[in-house]
Amino acid sequence: MRDVYSPIAITLHWILAVLLISMVFFGWYMEGLQERMLAGEGVALSDVQFAYNAHKTTGLFILALSLFRLGWRLTHPAPALPAGMKPHEVWIAKATHWGFYALMIGLPLGGWAAASATPFPTLLFNNPELVLPKLPVPQTEEFAAFAGSAHGAGGWAILILSGLHVAAALKHQFIDRDNLVARMIPLLKR
Repeated sequence: MRDVYSPIAITLHWILAVLLISMVFFGWYMEGLQERMLAGEGVALSDVQFAYNAHKTTGLFILALSLFRLGWRLTHPAPALPAGMKPHEVWIAKATHWGFYALMIGLPLGGWAAASATPFPTLLFNNPELVLPKLPVPQTEEFAAFAGSAHGAGGWAILILSGLHVAAALKHQFIDRDNLVARMIPLLKR
């Protein structure tokens, strides 16, 4: 078994990391933009629609990349964890990685469900000729609010899980000194 991830796995890891964290902050920006529009602060509806459609389009791109990454992971096993890891650390590492997969796939699907419960179309790439079909979900404000809240909570889950992931990587790099981080950042000395 290899002791580093493949270039494809590394590339997908970093692209998805940047996209996921960026999407959380863009989601907050987008909601603020809508609040400013509703408060009459000079934000145009077209700007809000543009932001929401960009968020949805990027979310679907994340979904596609995440499904590809999951397929890659299932057909290309990860390098073995260091032999000195405690059993609870191994369990936490595996649970964290599968939690990321659940969020990377679940959040875009949840966002799609929330968008499907509103009367507004999702224009892919903000192109009126590329309308995303709606999922068969209840067309009620209650469902839209619930799905939207769950989607927002998932954003927090991404940030929390990312923080734990980075903290664990730093622990392995500077306390354990087991070269675990070099598997995902090959430029680090082994």
